[in-house]
Amino acid sequence: MDLHHPILREFPEHRDTIRKLKGDERFRKWFEEYHALDDAICRIEEEIDFATDQEIEDMKKRRAWLKDKIYHAITHPAPTASPMVGPAAIASAAMQAPPQLQ
Repeated sequence: MDLHHPILREFPEHRDTIRKLKGDERFRKWFEEYHALDDAICRIEEEIDFATDQEIEDMKKRRAWLKDKIYHAITHPAPTASPMVGPAAIASAAMQAPPQLQ
């Protein structure tokens, strides 16, 4: 039984998107940490390495959190930068916002 959960096997339909996102430093750090944790968890489950129940539980929670972050990054591409920034952008957005009900 294979205990590993690599991202490309978890989300094969997003293979191209994952490759593109690896150029983003934040995504790459999540991706690398996820796989390092997955490897460590597998080594513990295969009894090659050892950890307390609390340690393995914490590692699995962190791996699940990273998987959620990675999936969100894959399915929700970052918005493109707006040409307007700063106070002018805030004023423009405020003028376009619907009026508040009282």
